[in-house]
Amino acid sequence: MSRPRGAAGRGSPPGEPRLVGFLYVLPALAAFAVFGVWPLLQTILFSTWKWKGIGTPEPVGLENYVDVLGDPDIYTAFLRSLVLVVFAAILPVCIGLLLAALLSRVRIRGMGTYRVLLFLPQTIAMVVVAIAWGWIYSRDGIVNEILRTVGLGGVARAWLGDFDLALPAIGLIGTWLNSGLCMVLFVAGVQKIPIDLYDAARVDGAGPWSEFRAVTLPGLRNEVIVALTLTVIFALRNFDLIWITTGGGPGDATTTPSILLYHFGFEARRLGTGSAIAVVMTVVILVVSVILVRLGERGDEGVAR
Repeated sequence: MSRPRGAAGRGSPPGEPRLVGFLYVLPALAAFAVFGVWPLLQTILFSTWKWKGIGTPEPVGLENYVDVLGDPDIYTAFLRSLVLVVFAAILPVCIGLLLAALLSRVRIRGMGTYRVLLFLPQTIAMVVVAIAWGWIYSRDGIVNEILRTVGLGGVARAWLGDFDLALPAIGLIGTWLNSGLCMVLFVAGVQKIPIDLYDAARVDGAGPWSEFRAVTLPGLRNEVIVALTLTVIFALRNFDLIWITTGGGPGDATTTPSILLYHFGFEARRLGTGSAIAVVMTVVILVVSVILVRLGERGDEGVAR
């Protein structure tokens, strides 16, 4: 007996896409187009203009990109972003992997509470984080008080006002912010790794490092790619944390591309140059994200083989 054609099926073969499915995602697509795609297209258009935000814009083609790519200050700003990538992406991933490796060997009571506490920084507004750490790093802040208490008062200083240490100090804030996120991702990933794999590794005499390299790390490949993608994007595009804590100073010690974007676009009134920097940042972030995703896909293909 043939199957009756229902209203939902409309006689389509099983698994064939139905137009009704697109209706469910249409509101999200519309919002993304209005608040994501359209501003991006406008920014690309502005990057081809010489414009102060008022008056008639002057089309200049790719001149703004030539200026941006030929400016040594832009390259220096991107190098500072790489320093933030080390602190806000690589270090949190390493810390998260270390904690996940430890938790794969030792079960701790109340792990849910620890997860909430470690993830808590992700729920705090960045403005609050920046102001709080500004107090912590101040001359009379907690860091300097601890140093004076242990007899290292000579090391105390205004950390965010030091030309050499301001950028690493901001980077450590990123480490604190993102370590909890990475740990939560990795601990959730460890729980899906079969216990039998750990038992087999221990029966074969694998030590902690061998067990981590052979079992834990391969099992967390996808989680590592997700964590790296999120944290690298955070490090490359972060603006509010740097602006509130140092404003790009002292001097230009913490000036990153996002700070230069704000300077050219809103302070110097060079909207074309600021838009060009924004487009270059978008391309860099997109390329890095694609590379990370591709690395994850290649790893999965290697495991499948």
